[in-house]
Amino acid sequence: MSGLRWSSLRLRLVVVFGAVALTAAVSASGIAYWLNREAVLTRTQESALKDFKQEMQNRAAELPLRPSESDLQTAAEQMTVDNAGYSVLLIGERDRGKPIVGASDPDRFTLDDVPESLQAAVNSRQQVTAANKHAYHVFWQRTERGSTPYLVGGTRVIGGGPTGYLFKSLDQERADLNSLAWSLGIATALALIGSALLAQAAATTVLKPVQRLGEAARQLGEGEFGTRLRVSGTDELAELSRTFNNAAESLQKKVEDMSAREESSRRFVADMSHELRTPLTALTAVTEVLEDEADSLDPMIAPAVTLVVSETRRLNVLVENLMEVTRFDAGTARLVLDDVDVADQLTACIDARAWLDAVDLDAERGIMARLDPRRLDVIMANLIGNALKHGGSPVRVAVRTEGAELIIEVRDHGPGIPEEVLPHVFDRFYKASASRPRSEGSGLGLSIAMENAHIHGGDITAANVPDGGAMFVLRLPHDGRPEDADVDVDADEPNAPREGGDAS
Repeated sequence: MSGLRWSSLRLRLVVVFGAVALTAAVSASGIAYWLNREAVLTRTQESALKDFKQEMQNRAAELPLRPSESDLQTAAEQMTVDNAGYSVLLIGERDRGKPIVGASDPDRFTLDDVPESLQAAVNSRQQVTAANKHAYHVFWQRTERGSTPYLVGGTRVIGGGPTGYLFKSLDQERADLNSLAWSLGIATALALIGSALLAQAAATTVLKPVQRLGEAARQLGEGEFGTRLRVSGTDELAELSRTFNNAAESLQKKVEDMSAREESSRRFVADMSHELRTPLTALTAVTEVLEDEADSLDPMIAPAVTLVVSETRRLNVLVENLMEVTRFDAGTARLVLDDVDVADQLTACIDARAWLDAVDLDAERGIMARLDPRRLDVIMANLIGNALKHGGSPVRVAVRTEGAELIIEVRDHGPGIPEEVLPHVFDRFYKASASRPRSEGSGLGLSIAMENAHIHGGDITAANVPDGGAMFVLRLPHDGRPEDADVDVDADEPNAPREGGDAS
């Protein structure tokens, strides 16, 4: 399905929508989680520290200046009677430099659990000023023991009282925050799914008109000029559809006008060629008589008679070529297929034009092909004639088979074909030199050869040979036309002219 390819606009829309939604959801979830985390931890921390500070003022401050370990133990336990959420550690002095410790839960909280940095901060006496009214303050620090987070706080009673530390587990807060994270993750996933569905709906809404436009453009490109789009709405896509319809209507009108002019031109050429055949037949008969009597004519008249005979024959060839081109354009040219020996056919073509001395034929007898002998004769006459006229002797014709193809190569040893001329050698009426508009060729020979190759399902290519000269390569199906080709038999079609083509 095209929607699975990255080149699909639908997929790109879904990906972009998803990326934007994912970014927004992750950002919002991250910010929400961070704010809630700080709020939860700060609330828990402030509540515990406030309560601890109050207990230190109410109970620890009432202890004697040199409390016993039992006094400290009792005070620590009393401080946690109503606050089981944390443990308390009290540190006093029996004598100077001899600390004693009392803990509410010795198995859970000892002095080793208090970071040294926190102990140093708690025991640090600060200068009392107008801005700082107390020598000791409450300090706290978050730490971990194993995988459980804890809050450790501490302060010292002013006036020589004990130092107290609290130890509170934040495991419940962590569990609450994990639940919040899962909730935000699920919300993010739902947002991503929702954005994908929204993108799919938006892509469908946007792409359906675009797909219809693409299908209409494809039909228009295939020649269905009556294709139109249904226009609804006033948005940009509707305006695009109107523009397409206007362009299609304009194109249809221009194509119809061009087709009409082309048909008129084709009919004119066909009619003109047909009408010229009758007077040309009479002129040909007269020129043959004049040619036979040329030796007995006045020497002053003989050159003119020779010119008339030559130009009449050239005109006759041109008319026949025009009629042949008209048949191809009208689609009335047909094949008359037969099984022929290619070597015999080429020998007959060369012999009929007295080219045996100028052409080197390399073709083994027995290479059979199913094709139209007359059209093969036209192709080879044009290719060989073109090589003799514009190339250089000797002209070599080689025949070989390659798979299901019959390949015939015609090579000369002339100067080759100019690079700028190569793309146009098969164009009608194309001549390489504008200074020779009246060359003997009609400019149709090679184009007729190409048309005859195409009607067989083959092709002709032209190229220069590195060591000098040009080569034309004819490729035809070895066993006749391809199976999907339409081959009709038209035995009454007149013979095509036997003249070499003109590539100059």
